[in-house]
Amino acid sequence: MAEALTQYKLIVLYMLDHVDFPLTNTQISNFVLDKEYTTYFTIQQAINELIGAELIHAKSTHNNTCYYITPAGRETLSFFPDKISSAIKADVLTYFAENKMELKQEISVIADYYKTTAQEYAVRCQIKEKDRALVDLTITAKTKEQAEAVCENWKKQNEEVYAFLMDLLIK
Repeated sequence: MAEALTQYKLIVLYMLDHVDFPLTNTQISNFVLDKEYTTYFTIQQAINELIGAELIHAKSTHNNTCYYITPAGRETLSFFPDKISSAIKADVLTYFAENKMELKQEISVIADYYKTTAQEYAVRCQIKEKDRALVDLTITAKTKEQAEAVCENWKKQNEEVYAFLMDLLIK
C-alpha cells in the first residue's frame, strides 16, 4: 500500500507540475477516479500527506480548495522520474490537452463570500488570468442564501456580466 500511495502522490505532483495554474481537489480527484487508478479516499490521503510534507500548498475558499506545487514538490518529483509509468504520464498530458481550457476556466472564475461585521454577506467575484485580476468585484448580500446564489450565478454568467459592465462603463 505504501508503494501505491507513493505512486498517487507522484501523479498529483506530476499533474501540478504540468500546468501553469492551480488545480482544484475536484479536478485532481476526477482525473484519478475517471482513470480508475485508485479510490477517492486514497487520493485524498495522498493529497493530505503532500500538504503535510509541504510538497504542495492548498488554498481554500468557501466552496473549493486549489493546490499549487511547491519548489520542494518539484524537487521531489525530479528525484523519481521513472516512478510514474509512461502510460500514466501520457494519460495526464492527454487529459490536459483535451481539457486545459475548461480546467483553466474553472480556476479563473472565483466567487466566495464571508459574513461582515454588519451581519450581512460580502460576495467577492473575480476573473483572474494567471495571477492578475481582470475583474474583482465585491457586493453585499442580505442573506447567506443570496450570497450563495450570487456565487453560483457568477460562475455561470461571468462573461455576460463582464460584457455588460464594460459596455455600460465605456459609453
